[in-house]
Amino acid sequence: MGRYKWIVFVASRYVSKARRNSPSSALAVIGIATGVLALTVILAVMNGLQLGFIESILEISSYHIRAEVPFTESDTEAEQDSRIFEAIPAITEVPGVTAAVPFREFHGLIQGDRGGQQVAVIRGLPSDALEKDQGLARKLIFESGSFALAGERGILLGAELAKRLYARVGDEITVVSIAGLLNDAGEPADSQFTVTGIFRSDFYEYDLGWGFINLRAAGELGGGAPLLGVKIKNRWQDRAVLTRIRNLPETQGLKLSTWRDYNRSFFGALRTEKLLMFLLVGLIFIVVGLNIFQSQRRIVLERREDIGLFRAMGAGEQAVRLVFVWDGFVIGLTGGGGGLILGLLLGTHINKIIALWNYLIDSIFNIQKLAIFPQGVFYIREIPSRIIPHEVCLIFFFGFFSAILSSWFASGKASRTRPAEVLRYE
Repeated sequence: MGRYKWIVFVASRYVSKARRNSPSSALAVIGIATGVLALTVILAVMNGLQLGFIESILEISSYHIRAEVPFTESDTEAEQDSRIFEAIPAITEVPGVTAAVPFREFHGLIQGDRGGQQVAVIRGLPSDALEKDQGLARKLIFESGSFALAGERGILLGAELAKRLYARVGDEITVVSIAGLLNDAGEPADSQFTVTGIFRSDFYEYDLGWGFINLRAAGELGGGAPLLGVKIKNRWQDRAVLTRIRNLPETQGLKLSTWRDYNRSFFGALRTEKLLMFLLVGLIFIVVGLNIFQSQRRIVLERREDIGLFRAMGAGEQAVRLVFVWDGFVIGLTGGGGGLILGLLLGTHINKIIALWNYLIDSIFNIQKLAIFPQGVFYIREIPSRIIPHEVCLIFFFGFFSAILSSWFASGKASRTRPAEVLRYE
């Protein structure tokens, strides 16, 4: 370790002198800090939005694993029902499974008694669905009423759907099946329901286009054969759990699929969006790296005589190079560390900061156009933010090593300088 003491001593002198004489190093620190700060906050908000959408889809709509009876003309509806319901006890005993809920689903036209109407997805669930499925219970926040599906004529509406129908808890509405089921008169089957709850999931498509009714009532309106939605503890272990379920005797002949098979294009688009955003904001590090490279080249040329002296005294190429790489190390550590701390503070308190900003410009300056995410325009109530540790570490090391690599390449030619080439003219 003692052989590197002189490198640290000389490098520290150069770094402190460079800070006093040149603003380029300070700009490099600010640039890296800005890049780390921007990437940390942007990815935190993007993770919050994307994971919120994904969890809403998995918890409310598609489940983690689905089981269904393949359609055959020989099977009666009662036989299909029995095959699904007989498999539930065995599936719930599989390690990793947290819930197995049967459901039916169809599209219907909902008409309110005050004149509004809307096409929506109608899903039939058992009355104890929330007790079995805690993930669904967390996602459905009831503004009024409750999850009351014990009666066969109760219906739950999304908050935006209720607004479209001018419906409140206790109102009567009509559900017209458009799933192909006809009544005795040859017209689409319909039925009267009473609104027993109005929920909000913070996913606009579900709040506007979804309703829940009793499982038996959904069968009467043309919901078809029941499906089985399975929830697991870790959605990334879906393939392993699927294999265990497939090996059960009770599931032989059932068609099984995972959440990866549903909304594949949507999830792929979210991944591509996140990757492109990371690359675009990461261009900041390339610009800062070029700035560090040019700054270090100038410093190396100014210290040409010192380099010749070091080489004449026996310093090797790597030792000379490390003198100037130390500057990049300090820049990367200072900029990356400062940007990371600010990014974490801003990412974890972003809603408080936005609320303070909106209060200041609205109450004090009265400039409502500068409000960030006003609730009258955007559907979200608050900015979701989720910080993923390995992504934060990747951002920090990206900025840190961009400074070190820039200094390393900038000092390459100078480290190979021969003492005679410099001292000949001194």
